[in-house]
Amino acid sequence: MTVSRGLVEAQNARFACVDSLLPVVTAPPDGDVITAALPDGTRVAGVVTRQVHDRRSAARLWSATEVWELTPLLGGGGAAAMDALLRAWRHRMDLVGPAEHDSACVLTWPSRDAEVARVLLDHGLVPLSVIAVRLEGPPPVDPSLAIRRATPADLETVLALALVELRYSAMVGSTVDRPEAAELKRRTLAERLAAGGPAWLAERDGIAVALAECAVVVSEPGNWTSTRLPPGRWGYVNCVSVLPGARGTGIGQRLMAHAHRELHRLGTVGSYLYYNPPNPLSSVFWPRQGYRPLWTVWEVRPAGALR
Repeated sequence: MTVSRGLVEAQNARFACVDSLLPVVTAPPDGDVITAALPDGTRVAGVVTRQVHDRRSAARLWSATEVWELTPLLGGGGAAAMDALLRAWRHRMDLVGPAEHDSACVLTWPSRDAEVARVLLDHGLVPLSVIAVRLEGPPPVDPSLAIRRATPADLETVLALALVELRYSAMVGSTVDRPEAAELKRRTLAERLAAGGPAWLAERDGIAVALAECAVVVSEPGNWTSTRLPPGRWGYVNCVSVLPGARGTGIGQRLMAHAHRELHRLGTVGSYLYYNPPNPLSSVFWPRQGYRPLWTVWEVRPAGALR
């Protein structure tokens, strides 16, 4: 699709004022274009894409099955521009017809754009997840806990800890505890461990009590990551899980100190992750580890509840 270059350039300028760490805005993906006019005649636009996840897809563990996602192009506009575009999106959803119960409308917007947050709330969207980043250097070594790299032989231990995190998160965020969760997790974790993906286990008296399962990704022009992060090699923290009986003892903090040090050793410029603001553990834990919001993922379920 062809999008006004002026909208992209103006949005870049506004984002730079909102948060200097935001990456450069690029052209949106191909999809269904919607537009809206403001009272002064200014026009804004957005692209809506629709995705239906297969029943056996691991994505259904953190997403509704049917998802409509809006990529807004508001130019230099703020709250009024977002309000107009969301009204146009609501009208477009009316034309689609009744949505399935297992569906959602989603958009991602800079976390520090507080002006727009009120509009998103008024349209029924809630901030279920954030992308948070950490740019500090490697933390000091703390030898008080036994931490080691997970291997393919640890698959069942890693799986059990990952499921503990998934089932807790399903109560307080966008995660969904599907019947096939264990099967999907076992398959993806087996692949990651076999490929040597960075994952660490914290052990107390030889028993694994915490997991940090990570990855290394590169943000470079043309890939999806470049739309969310500045250029460079980044550590991705996919899952951190501490057994209920071990929470609150500092194990998670020491495990992440080790993971951050190792990711830094692998040449990363920083690390990022997703967490759910309604989660009473994550919303406290991650800021204490140096993470701060960069983007917020706003969502409403089912999709028909968009106002």
